[in-house]
Amino acid sequence: MTAVCCAAVIAAAGAGLSGTAYAAENLPPVQPLVQDLTTGSKACASGEDRPYVSTPPTLRAVLNDPEEDNQPAEANLVKGEFEAWWTDVAGSEQRRTYTSYETLSGSPQQWRMPEDVPANTVVSWHVRANDGTTTSAWSSEGDGHVCEFVVDDVSPDRPVVTSPDYPEDEISDGVGVYGSFTMDSPSPDVVEYRYNFIGGPYGTARPDEPGGPATIRFLPLEGRPDYLSVRAVDRSGRSSPTTTYWFRVKDGRAPVAHWKLDDPAGSTGAAAEAGTAARAGSGVTFGGPAPRGADTGATAALNGSSHAYLTPGVPAVDTAGTFAVSAWVRPAQTDRTMTVASQDAGGTAAFRLGLTSRDSGPAWSFALGDAHVSGGAPETGEWAHLLGLYDEETGTARLYVNGHAVGTGAEATPTGTSGAFQIGRARSGDQYHARWHGDLGDVRVHDRVVVPAEVADMAYRTPELLGHWSLETATDGASPERTDGAPLRLGDGAAIHRSPSSTCIPDLDPDCAYVPPALVGDGHLTLDGGTGHAVAEGPVVDTGDSFTLGVVVRLADAEPAHPMTVLSQAGEHTDAFKVRYEPSQHQWQLVMPERDEPGAPETVVSHIEPADGGEGSGHRLAVVYDDATDTVKLFLDGYTNDRATGTVPNGWRSSGALQIGRGQVGDGWGEYLHGDVDEVQAYAGALKDSRIGGLGWGTNPCLEC
Repeated sequence: MTAVCCAAVIAAAGAGLSGTAYAAENLPPVQPLVQDLTTGSKACASGEDRPYVSTPPTLRAVLNDPEEDNQPAEANLVKGEFEAWWTDVAGSEQRRTYTSYETLSGSPQQWRMPEDVPANTVVSWHVRANDGTTTSAWSSEGDGHVCEFVVDDVSPDRPVVTSPDYPEDEISDGVGVYGSFTMDSPSPDVVEYRYNFIGGPYGTARPDEPGGPATIRFLPLEGRPDYLSVRAVDRSGRSSPTTTYWFRVKDGRAPVAHWKLDDPAGSTGAAAEAGTAARAGSGVTFGGPAPRGADTGATAALNGSSHAYLTPGVPAVDTAGTFAVSAWVRPAQTDRTMTVASQDAGGTAAFRLGLTSRDSGPAWSFALGDAHVSGGAPETGEWAHLLGLYDEETGTARLYVNGHAVGTGAEATPTGTSGAFQIGRARSGDQYHARWHGDLGDVRVHDRVVVPAEVADMAYRTPELLGHWSLETATDGASPERTDGAPLRLGDGAAIHRSPSSTCIPDLDPDCAYVPPALVGDGHLTLDGGTGHAVAEGPVVDTGDSFTLGVVVRLADAEPAHPMTVLSQAGEHTDAFKVRYEPSQHQWQLVMPERDEPGAPETVVSHIEPADGGEGSGHRLAVVYDDATDTVKLFLDGYTNDRATGTVPNGWRSSGALQIGRGQVGDGWGEYLHGDVDEVQAYAGALKDSRIGGLGWGTNPCLEC
């Protein structure tokens, strides 16, 4: 600091003037700390811990000037003096220096190393701070140390991949069966392998020591050709060429035990598709109904008594390893704990799949040792598909209900067992308890992981076409159903509009009247908005179970004066569902009351869309209610979204006819539709989202796809 500056400070203090007095002495900058230094993106280190880099790195340091200096620290300016050195191949020491630009104290300083830094040579460096008057100690002095690095300019060799479980270019077992893959590179400095299978995700595996192999485990989810793509990465970050290891995965192997339980009425046991036939107690009755659309023809009814069981008398699977057990179930009651399947383990059950009754209500459950997974909401008389899974690889027990994982996977410690497999009961002490009351079908036991896609397929119920009305013609006030089912009866104000059959062209022939084409095919239903409607007698869809409805509709008005219903099916007091247009909100809505009561709470899902005004080809609406997941969706032209998806916990059965063009309002009919309707389709079961786009074009979508 100059004498003039010091005199000014002293004079200001002596005069009693307000202000800040700065120290007269300039203190040296602070010695840079090793933890504030980096070589490229890697921390400062030396010796065996020195970093390896793929190119000459940028050296960085955070430098500080003390607060006690001649002005506040945030106003101090410092620059960095970097120094690097190494020994060349001739044994001579080489040094490089660099001084950075001045920046504020506490800011990072950096030096991009020159390109002549040799490869495969230990390079040392340190730095000190300079405030223009004095310098700090070097970062390597005192408690500090030098930083080192080595430039590695050679990429590692391509890794070699081997697998005893999935040999290269061979077809091997299979979906749901874990396999080991070992990656190894001839290069001694490889520190990780980066890999992915078809469809990802990308992963990283690290060897126990540089240059060593690394082994990963893989669970195939699809039966198909697959590959493992691997790159070796050395300690400098250099990557090898990619190795692609092709292998082929079989479909998941069949169950080790399988009882369809579709044996003829009067049978005393269940034949086995796999494993050992099961002896049936006298409380078992064969020849019962199967869940609609499921891949099973009949089921067995168990009456809940001490004689209601089936057993092969031998174990079905080793419960100490990976296994899965599944069945179609329909409880006759839900107010007590009941067992679908178990396997004896001395005086207890090694596992139990079934229904648990608790204060908060019944739930499906899978118990394995001390692990319990539960979820879903069993309903008396309702079919459900259950699958309990233990994955030895992850040590986790999981439960699937109707193809969807429920509850939270639990860590399990199972025990092996040589006891007999049981259907409909579970061992407890010297007796069996928790006996099943209801229907059971298609019991399967696997000795592998059943992957989510397989679970969904096992639980899938193919929708059944209940009615398809193309509305092309009408005779005596009835429009036929395409498969000779019950026709739609046309009420007053409803008529079939036919596409023109004339070959004249209105623009060329003044005597040729314009007749608009039908929405789909040769005709559609036109409703006058006053009394027009059509009726399909009887409750076409079971609204207490899964169902799908599709319709093509075009509104006649651009600004409708009141809400208008397209489809509805009534109970005693209200509609079980109603598809309507609400003009005040410009919405297509699906309304589903929780109960058959006037004023009951409603689930409403919707799409925002302007009214047609009689123009265009209309919209394709679809309703999908999935009783298995308690969800309802409204589709508009093949698409849905979160706003058009809702929850309906307990669908109730309506007894009324399917109405086209009107809905219940108070004690009578109302919300009459003014517009055109075509291609009404109804299905038992929830159509897959991917198949909704096939509705409304005059043909049925592929239900199995």
